[in-house]
Amino acid sequence: MPDVDREQVLAYRIAAHGLHRDVAEPLGLTVFDLGLQSTQRETAAISLAARLPGPVTEESLVDDPRFVLAWTHRGAPHFHRADEISRVTAALVPLDEDDAMARMGWQRKQVEAAGMSALDGLFTAARAMRKVVTRVMTKGAASEAVTKIIPDGLSYWCRGCQATHILEQVMRLAAIHGGVRLEAGAQPATLAPLEGRPRMRTTPDVGAATAVVRDYLHLHGPATPKEAADFVGTKAAVVKRMWPEELAEVRFDGRTVWLPSADVGALENPPEPDVVRLLPPWDPFLQSRDRAVLVPDRARQKEVWKILGNPGALLAGGEVAGVWRTKGSGRKRLDFTITAFDPLPPAWRKAAEEEAERVARARGFADLKVSWS
Repeated sequence: MPDVDREQVLAYRIAAHGLHRDVAEPLGLTVFDLGLQSTQRETAAISLAARLPGPVTEESLVDDPRFVLAWTHRGAPHFHRADEISRVTAALVPLDEDDAMARMGWQRKQVEAAGMSALDGLFTAARAMRKVVTRVMTKGAASEAVTKIIPDGLSYWCRGCQATHILEQVMRLAAIHGGVRLEAGAQPATLAPLEGRPRMRTTPDVGAATAVVRDYLHLHGPATPKEAADFVGTKAAVVKRMWPEELAEVRFDGRTVWLPSADVGALENPPEPDVVRLLPPWDPFLQSRDRAVLVPDRARQKEVWKILGNPGALLAGGEVAGVWRTKGSGRKRLDFTITAFDPLPPAWRKAAEEEAERVARARGFADLKVSWS
């Protein structure tokens, strides 16, 4: 059983995530095997800018028909390759009631109180969304229409809107099964039917679910079933039923962890992580569920992953070396504040400022200012 250290693990992940900029086309980036999260408008473009050698703009994914945006893993919005959306949808069918309830996450108690099983609630909502979303419409309009035709237990009274809405997590999880996607680049959030409107399937596809776990282990490994389950949004016991074959056991930090057997050589001898990148909040590299591996210091973890308002992360020399934030001055100038955890060599600071230029261009700003703190 190979024994690896933290430096090898981080160097391996940096390479697996395409952060060496050795892939020219977005379709070839392995991060799209799991999907590229797009929680804020520009985050996906900034993630691309960190990985592609060529220019990137906000429209790089928005206007590319080869990609589709949808609520998928954990109900979060992700860009996926359009020709793989059926496989992604199949992977998101819960294996059983226990799995379905676990995926309800923060709204589990409300679903339990609805008087129906999580599976029934999920697919009842999916059928309603399929019936309602037959054209481009705002999330608010879709929620209002769906709420009228679902059981009362799946909705709640919203004080802020002074209206009744479908439970947020139920809506997000059900949308893809109802053949509904998100309109990329639209504000406010806007829904539309998926092209071709595939027939809804309710039967689990263990093979498709297993592929998600395997892709997680490739990008974020070596890892445990618990960490893979946290990414999927379910329990470790459920993920063990999705556990891939042809995995290798690895000894890391005194415990046994796993990754695809084909990746062992790359883990044992990864390329030097001699890159400096500005990663946006929710960048795929930051989605590893073993945060203590990425950032061992707990105080620094709290700086990178906040309850609200995550900053971006400065990646330098194989480490998360700091955080960064921006403030726009109209559409003319983007002001960066980069906070390094420790003093950085001048070459790394210069490289970070060059990365800031790429981020500014990706967000449509012609001018920028970088301040260090």
